[in-house]
Amino acid sequence: MRVVIFCILFLISSLCISQSQDSTRHLDEVVIHGFGYQKPINEVPASVAVLKKSDLERFDNASFLSSINTVPGVRMEERSPGSYRLSIRGSSLRSPFGIRNVKFYWNNLPLTDGGGNTYFNLLDFNSISHLEIIKGPAGSLYGAGTGGAILLSTTYMRRNEIQVSASGGSYGIQRYQVNATSFSKKLKTSINFAHQQSDGYREQTKLRRDALNLNFELPLTTKGTLATSLFYTELFYQTPGGLTKAQYDANPQQARTATRSLPSAIEQQAAIYNQTLFGGLTYDHQWDEQWVTKIGVYGSTTQFKNPAISNYEKRTEENWGGRTETQYSFNKTKWSGRLTIGAEYQSFSSPISNYANLQGNPGNLQFDDRLKSTLLIAFSQFEINLPKNYFLTLGASSSFIHYQFKRVSVNPTIEQKRNFDPVVSPRIALLKKLTDQFSVYATISKGFSPPTLAEVRPSTNNYNDSLKAETGVSYEIGIRGNLFKPLSFEVALYSFLLDETIVMQRQINNADYFINAGSSSQKGAEATISWTPISQSTGSVSSLKVWTSYTLNHYRFSNYIKNQQDYSGNQLTGVTPTTVVSGIDFQFNNKIYVRSTCNFTDRIPLNDANSEFASEYFLVGARIGYTYQVSPNLPIELWLGIDNAFDQKYSLGNDLNAAGGRYYNAAAGRNFYFGLKIAFRK
Repeated sequence: MRVVIFCILFLISSLCISQSQDSTRHLDEVVIHGFGYQKPINEVPASVAVLKKSDLERFDNASFLSSINTVPGVRMEERSPGSYRLSIRGSSLRSPFGIRNVKFYWNNLPLTDGGGNTYFNLLDFNSISHLEIIKGPAGSLYGAGTGGAILLSTTYMRRNEIQVSASGGSYGIQRYQVNATSFSKKLKTSINFAHQQSDGYREQTKLRRDALNLNFELPLTTKGTLATSLFYTELFYQTPGGLTKAQYDANPQQARTATRSLPSAIEQQAAIYNQTLFGGLTYDHQWDEQWVTKIGVYGSTTQFKNPAISNYEKRTEENWGGRTETQYSFNKTKWSGRLTIGAEYQSFSSPISNYANLQGNPGNLQFDDRLKSTLLIAFSQFEINLPKNYFLTLGASSSFIHYQFKRVSVNPTIEQKRNFDPVVSPRIALLKKLTDQFSVYATISKGFSPPTLAEVRPSTNNYNDSLKAETGVSYEIGIRGNLFKPLSFEVALYSFLLDETIVMQRQINNADYFINAGSSSQKGAEATISWTPISQSTGSVSSLKVWTSYTLNHYRFSNYIKNQQDYSGNQLTGVTPTTVVSGIDFQFNNKIYVRSTCNFTDRIPLNDANSEFASEYFLVGARIGYTYQVSPNLPIELWLGIDNAFDQKYSLGNDLNAAGGRYYNAAAGRNFYFGLKIAFRK
């Protein structure tokens, strides 16, 4: 019923809008960098979503979560402030916490470490100005994985500027940021520092993050450019633990309480401490009009501490590697194209020590392990622009992966090694441009996703050498285009058949471990429609846009028997069947803007048996802002916003298959935020 109401409200809003037209931003103006295309989106045979700075800034500027959740087929969750999960066309079954099976790149360098984990929560909001989400298996260019890829980038403003901002809001949130940019033909520089803290909605959910980010770009010759990307982040956030349904209904703000066998989250001072330094260099060389080479090297080090309910973990992570690709462009009489070949290497090592947790302090040593991984990816891609507006892509990669485990806290030492057999991940894609405004495409791609190190050595602290890699084939068709100029749309249908699906299980103390659950069928539909009757007008209404995104997931276990229980045919745990997100954005006199957003998320199965579901929820929020030029070189912006305006009670980051029914991590109720940004330009 709420979906129907949602759609009716959207249609009424659309019909009430004036149909006067101004210059309109067309779909083909969006340029896609994913898969190395560098093409307008209506010539790209792939499902790729783009979030620009204006898309990211439609909410509170404190998190990427709400903006990413406007993209159909993508779900980002927050178990508590700072504790994120993210899935693309799939469930969070493999991610009790953190982000896995989605490959992240930051300024063309791998942000995902060699163990398969991504600390997306280390990046400050202002360190990213452009975000591309590649849906479906992206192994043909980005290596092992079935969950897609996300490309993060920092773009340089073409001016010298110092920007300062301050914002705050409900539950003690405070954020202070300063950014300095310098732009010239000889050097482009961007330095950003941000401090963010909050008390959180629940008990035991405080957060504090200090992030320093540096980027520069230096032309060394007329053909070569050197760039660097560096950040250092100190992150602390508390972890409250999951609640049972009775606890969630009685008081959703409480932290996990003590049981007969385990103390409470507050007693154990459960939290995450993360200090990470990441640095990378990239060099682009344009040999001539046809040949281009890009090469990058990077390294990172992380100091990680996690006093949890049942133990206290310390680990040091060392990660380094490089990526290179060479492109050859050609242009014949009737056809043209580009050939890309390259490779990526990652080396990861991490000593992990587990101790007893004595109320937030390490006690006796329990386990002392050494984990290492080596990853090598070789890839190639052939793009051909054929006659009659056909665009063909043929790509493939092969991944070589080696894991090593050593337990040194026992005598004799236990040591295990494992090599995953090289698997070729091909991708074939064909697009037909029907007109300048319409295009259709079809893709077939294979995904290969080995278990991450956090899955073969989960929080049970036992090494699982028998966990198999996921493999699957995805079939997708799509159409996109513009109708009557102001109306743009995109629709994608896909079917992904996944074998050896990795799912998470829980022990009685809620420690996670992983098993292969046979096969699963993942079918879905994604649609986006956007109407922009007024854009960049000089009238009283200077811009107007109405948009909706829709996600339909039909995800089922195909063949899954566990403990003599047959779960075949059940909904895939953690996947909502339907999501609808809609928004209306308008601006008056190029000064006052309003960005309103509604989000409907259907109920979510919380366990493999489908005996418990998280309730559906309907969120409404809005941001109102005022921009003003004090002088040509002194713009200011003020904003005020509200999230969860109807004060819905919902769980945003559920603990799947949780022991004792502790599934629920309550999200914040109605909350407000405000902010001020001032830029000093030269």
